[in-house]
Amino acid sequence: MSPPIPSLQRYSALDGKTFLICVGAMRCGTSWLHHYLGSLPEVTVSALKELNFFNMKFPENALNDMDAFALKRLGFHLGQAGDGVDNLECRPTFRASVDRVQMIYDDDAYFGHFARICAPGTRTFCDITPAYAVIGQSGFAYVRDFCSSQAIALKILFVMRDPVDRLWSQLHHLQQLNPKSDILANWPEAIRSPRVLARTDYRRTVCDLDSAFPSEDILYLFYEDLFGDEALSRLCGFADVDFRPGDIGEAKNQTELKSELADDARIAFGAVLAPQYEFCRQRFGNAVPARWQF
Repeated sequence: MSPPIPSLQRYSALDGKTFLICVGAMRCGTSWLHHYLGSLPEVTVSALKELNFFNMKFPENALNDMDAFALKRLGFHLGQAGDGVDNLECRPTFRASVDRVQMIYDDDAYFGHFARICAPGTRTFCDITPAYAVIGQSGFAYVRDFCSSQAIALKILFVMRDPVDRLWSQLHHLQQLNPKSDILANWPEAIRSPRVLARTDYRRTVCDLDSAFPSEDILYLFYEDLFGDEALSRLCGFADVDFRPGDIGEAKNQTELKSELADDARIAFGAVLAPQYEFCRQRFGNAVPARWQF
């Protein structure tokens, strides 16, 4: 059951602005996008790349308790050397961490965070949280209704990557976060995990997005094209900001672990993910990058 939409404060500082929510997918260049969008003078992004707000209201497919992580992150900042007040005043991630903890018990803190950080010249502000991809149809409907409390233009971005490449990158990322898990060696178990597979289910995410938002308010892009001028120009137009080329030399949030996908794993991944390749080619046609391998 979806949580009820609370009675929310309207923040006049956000009136007339565009709100871009990137809902993923995980390991599809969203850290680079956060950096790119944050470099545009008309755009405001949170100092926290991922706010993980809406996914905690729909935690069925959560990999971690991000509210508990928010408390831990704030504790880290509180424990840093130096004067605590000075640290708070001069460190945007510290202030954003305070805001994120407030979101645990105060829904108004979500848009309050953006109202605090948006500058007078901000035309677009962003929440880039890949975990939103798995909150489902009811989750996206909640996002839509929650955001209707503000006088903003809501836009949704979803980036897809070759499903096998994306899954292998995800497993590297999970292995790096938890080295003891040995998830790379235990990949047969990983591809049976509903929470891992939920992040591979482009079909469900796209269908859920299509059911919740008008088509003109959704932009679907592909990771393999993301760093080129054509895709970024489309993104900027969609987000109501002026286009500027991106710095493709600045990789963000790359995993330090590197290993090739073995043939038996590639075949197994391809079999599990075959419906995703088929769906994307039916839904997006020639827009699907030619380098997708199945």
